[in-house]
Amino acid sequence: QVQLVESGGGLVQSGGSLRLSCTTSGFTLDMYAIGWFRQAPGKEREGVSCMNTRDGTTHYEDSVKGRFTIFRDNAGNAFYLEMNSIELEDAGVYYCAAADYCSRSVVKGHGYWGQGTQVTVSS
Repeated sequence: QVQLVESGGGLVQSGGSLRLSCTTSGFTLDMYAIGWFRQAPGKEREGVSCMNTRDGTTHYEDSVKGRFTIFRDNAGNAFYLEMNSIELEDAGVYYCAAADYCSRSVVKGHGYWGQGTQVTVSS
């Protein structure tokens, strides 16, 4: 059974840091591109970051460049989103996903999604 489970969300002060985790099972992570999306209230879901696991190339949405880092544990079944210098606009539900390929910061194609983890930012 395919599963992606996010964890690590919570309440963080503006300027603070969080590390989101995505633990996967039921499929081989090396066969997919991996990424993170987020959705703020009243807004469309947007791709935050994507990694091509075949060569390790990474892509970021402009507003998070230099602040967020996507990485995975080598040969493992988990990947992460390190979030630094968090801003109020970063609040939302964060989803991890594994799918066919990266299109800029968006992972696309056939794949799998997690259920999301909430990130709340206080001023």
